[in-house]
Amino acid sequence: EVQLVESGGGLVQAGGSLRLSCAASGFTFDDYSIGWFRQAPGKEREGVSCISSSDGSTYYADSVKGRFTISSDNAKNTVYLQMNSLKPEDTAVYYCAAGLPGGLGWNEYDYWGQGTQVTVSS
Repeated sequence: EVQLVESGGGLVQAGGSLRLSCAASGFTFDDYSIGWFRQAPGKEREGVSCISSSDGSTYYADSVKGRFTISSDNAKNTVYLQMNSLKPEDTAVYYCAAGLPGGLGWNEYDYWGQGTQVTVSS
């Protein structure tokens, strides 16, 4: 069974940093794109970042570009999301997902983790 487990969320002050991890198992890691999504209360799920399975290309939502960095460690079957200069509007539950072909569209992903809460205080 495909399993994705997020970790690393927490409560931080505005301007602080967090590093989220997505540990994957049950599939050939290198064949899938991994995306990060978030959902705040009362808002729709939005794509944050993804890393392509084909060439390792990365993509970011405009709202996080320059502040967040996605990376992968294939030996550990893990994808990371380094979040710097956090803002209160980044507060959300963050989910990782696996699928093809990837991108920032949520409907392109087949498997989802349970989510991890990120709260940024003002």
